[in-house]
Amino acid sequence: MRPLGTGTIALLLALTTTAAAHGQTHLVVISGLGGEPGYRELFYEMGSSLVQAARDRHAVPGENILFFAERPEREASITGKSTKENVESAFAGIATSIEPDARLFVVLIGHGSAQGGVSRFNLPGPDMTAADFAALLARFPTQDIVFANLTSASGGFLPVLSGPRRTIITATRSGTERNETLFGGHFVAALVDEGADADKDERVSMLEAFDYARREVIRVYERENRLRTEHAQLDDNGDGVGSQEPDPQDGDGAVARTQFLATTRPGITTTATDDPALAALYTERVELNRDIAALRLSKAELAADVYERELERLLLALARANRAIRAREGGTR
Repeated sequence: MRPLGTGTIALLLALTTTAAAHGQTHLVVISGLGGEPGYRELFYEMGSSLVQAARDRHAVPGENILFFAERPEREASITGKSTKENVESAFAGIATSIEPDARLFVVLIGHGSAQGGVSRFNLPGPDMTAADFAALLARFPTQDIVFANLTSASGGFLPVLSGPRRTIITATRSGTERNETLFGGHFVAALVDEGADADKDERVSMLEAFDYARREVIRVYERENRLRTEHAQLDDNGDGVGSQEPDPQDGDGAVARTQFLATTRPGITTTATDDPALAALYTERVELNRDIAALRLSKAELAADVYERELERLLLALARANRAIRAREGGTR
């Protein structure tokens, strides 16, 4: 592999030193109108599992999580009923206290619709349109925003919400894809479980979650020999055009690859310990993560086979280090 230039090294130092200094994560999960009891239960379970994972696995502070659902009496973690009035009030409240460099994640779960070129998220009472959410997001000009609309007919949200510092994910490519979507369930699963962690750094980026869900949807349709009626898309370069297969090297995906629910990044910051062997493993993990980041930054300068071979070597070494750390810590992580 070619030696890294001073510019690349400087960039890596900036990335690793600012990771811990970045503002906190704020998460708003909105489970919309279910209609049938089966859908109502499904949407509630998706929202509840995502909120629990955000708090327990991704260490998002509980006070930074808002969960709106059709039936708020279901559990204490539900902030309130998922009405337009409550959602608008919540965003107004967040805007008054959120840190300038914070990350705001918004996840819509439920049914969507589109009529006359207007895309809607179905709620108890008045629905919310893409324009309604655009007005709410305008209150956050300095924050990084991830907005994931996991509903049917959600594609029309993307061009309306696209912009600088925003990653927009929709379960469909247009408002005409109105059938029930599978993408949302797999996207939530990617953030709840560990299967989507492609680079084995013990966290899941928005790009990893998107790619995982997209692949799982395709696998289901192919297994059942059905014509695919949903095509998820992602836009993070602000051009208002979504990509179904984002490529961080050429277009969408570069920003989503750096966005995580987790407030802290395992492996970049070390953890205090009195165990010398464990401390050495922490250090090794830091170095491996830095090597992987450096390799990815230099991808364009390397032959494809050299890049893939070196990436595989580093990822395997990182996986071994993570296993050793978990074993040394008693399997608690």
